[in-house]
Amino acid sequence: MGTYREPIKKEAYFTSAQRDRYRRQTILPEVGVEGQALLLKSKVLVVGAGGLGSPVLLYLAACGVGTLGIVDFDRVDASNLTRQVIHSFDNIGRRKTESAKEGIGRINPDVQVLTFDERLTAANALDIIKEFDVVLDGSDNFETKYLLNDAAFFAGKPYVFGGAVRTEGQVSVFYPKIRGPCLRCIMPLLPSRSKAPTGSEVGVLGVVPGQIGLVQAAETLKLLLNIGVPMIGRFLLYSALEGDFTTVVVSKDPRCPLCGAQPTITSLQSQYVQSGV
Repeated sequence: MGTYREPIKKEAYFTSAQRDRYRRQTILPEVGVEGQALLLKSKVLVVGAGGLGSPVLLYLAACGVGTLGIVDFDRVDASNLTRQVIHSFDNIGRRKTESAKEGIGRINPDVQVLTFDERLTAANALDIIKEFDVVLDGSDNFETKYLLNDAAFFAGKPYVFGGAVRTEGQVSVFYPKIRGPCLRCIMPLLPSRSKAPTGSEVGVLGVVPGQIGLVQAAETLKLLLNIGVPMIGRFLLYSALEGDFTTVVVSKDPRCPLCGAQPTITSLQSQYVQSGV
């Protein structure tokens, strides 16, 4: 992310099986042998192994991201299977972290998977996040999204935001340490429950988190490889019913309570609770 990559000898990093596996990526000038070796050394934390986390984990593993962390305290339920494609019918009742780790192993057994069978909180977020290069949002509620936004800011990590509900989804990248806004620049306070319902409350079309998760995975690869233009300062809006992707430019707010000139949020709050009902 903004640093020069020293030349890496193929023989020092790749087995013959890895050379075959990643051939379609290493022939890309944007990736090459050096980029693939960088991916194998990278660490990405995915918070939530559900509708967004499933495609993210599968594709990042397939692309050769060497270490994937998964935070989730839930268990696989039959109602998850319309969209949480990393899980199977046979895994109903198992911890999602265990099921997701198994799914990753089927895709790429070389990937190291670190599991955190716990709820992400203000007390543990910074300790978990600090070892990873990118923090990716696979959560389904704004309490966790704001916690991730704030924790990633304090840890100096890029935060790949994603959301999917009903037939619509959103993606952005928040990395105010480099440039652009954070989530609080756009929405300083958590929205009320009535204005930001979850998929479990109002439903979600199964393919929508799949679409959003793939865009999140692409943004993560761009950050790790330092290629392309990350979606910093832009908000992607997807409508499945309209078949339309719309990009909205979002700006840093100098009065932001977190990343502004005179911040009022200087540490993780004791709790993250949506306002209203």
